[in-house]
Amino acid sequence: MTRGVPGAKPGAVPPAPLAWMVWGLGAAFYLLAFYHRVAPAVITRELSAEFGLSAAALGNLSAFYFYSYVAVQIPTGLLADRWGPRKVLATGAALTAAGTLVFALAPDVEFANAGRLAIGAAAGVAFVSMLKLASHWMPARQFAFASGMALFVGVMGATLAGAPLRVAVDAFGWRPVMTASAVFSALLALAIWAFVRDDPAERGYASFYPSDTHVDAAPSVFAQLREVLRYRNTWLMLGIPGGISGIMLTFPGLWGVPFMVTQYGFTTREAAATASAMLVAWALGSLAIGPLSERLGARKPVLFAGLAATLALWSIVAFVPGLGRAVLVALLFALSLAAGAFIIGFAFAKESVPARLGGTVSGIANMGVMLGGMLMQPMVGFMLDRHWSGQTAQGVRVYDFAAFRAGFAVMAAWTALALVLLAFTRETGCRQRP
Repeated sequence: MTRGVPGAKPGAVPPAPLAWMVWGLGAAFYLLAFYHRVAPAVITRELSAEFGLSAAALGNLSAFYFYSYVAVQIPTGLLADRWGPRKVLATGAALTAAGTLVFALAPDVEFANAGRLAIGAAAGVAFVSMLKLASHWMPARQFAFASGMALFVGVMGATLAGAPLRVAVDAFGWRPVMTASAVFSALLALAIWAFVRDDPAERGYASFYPSDTHVDAAPSVFAQLREVLRYRNTWLMLGIPGGISGIMLTFPGLWGVPFMVTQYGFTTREAAATASAMLVAWALGSLAIGPLSERLGARKPVLFAGLAATLALWSIVAFVPGLGRAVLVALLFALSLAAGAFIIGFAFAKESVPARLGGTVSGIANMGVMLGGMLMQPMVGFMLDRHWSGQTAQGVRVYDFAAFRAGFAVMAAWTALALVLLAFTRETGCRQRP
């Protein structure tokens, strides 16, 4: 039985503060997911020294998060469509707490890998479930903005995993900090279960979810998946987002800090702060570009411009040595703003299928985003080891610019491929498919 709230008028839409509060608890979980996603970038030295890791092994440790995160995206979309986001979010937050504790107490790299794997699988439900909440609690015209706000909130988690995490680790050590993170995850799970509801109707308000999407007998999971995969844009939006996310999840998310430290003389804290600033710029770019696409009434040209600008700016960073530090930071900031165009992909994918398949297609689109980090973090590490000159410092391998260039070239190739794939997509005109 659903329960309303005192003062709610039957048929009235939910007040904006209530809608954003419900969405915000899901967003808080996404903040935590982003925090875990990029935390290894700041503690590479501690992890490498404690577990005796090469670049490839370190990249693999970080990418274990992505392996499971990617694997759960389609199941998450299906579950969000069938069971509702509240159950999915609360369960995910509780399991994130358990995985974080395993990582914090890991006696060796195998346990650390297992912890990262569990965190990725559990935190992987956050973004898609949050989009599902937005489709019920907010007007359709706000979906692209809500997607951009989701990234902004997530980036705040990445910012916490930058300089603030570095300060905390210096003061307390990485294991106590990760243990505290596990406690926070458990408290968040309780808050989500207590306050989040799948639809405004459960609070006595009218829903924004299209009324013709409610059916008496839902199709089977496999029938639902087969249906959503029939649409061309579904497949293409699996490959296109990695052209941007491969850079943004790999450079500020792992390899940017050692690159800036070894090639440009940044301190670890300066490099961590720069990486965090990149993620903030990425979120700000998404907040601006999503509404721009809505005003233009088109998805493809805006996404194309973002991909092209990202490729051009990244090529300078990756292939031109000896840039001034100010020039490097300016390029990284501009690249991050342009990369905000990736957020259009979620609205693009959602509009390409019937609304009742929104959670499933969002899961597929988010899987495409996370493939960028999953594949590129270990790939860059592999290329670094392959081109390693043999230099070490305090027992940790040091890589020259040629090694980084070889690794970063792989990300540039994916961005170029994404531009080609985008040409085959069908424009939606910012309108939901009937």
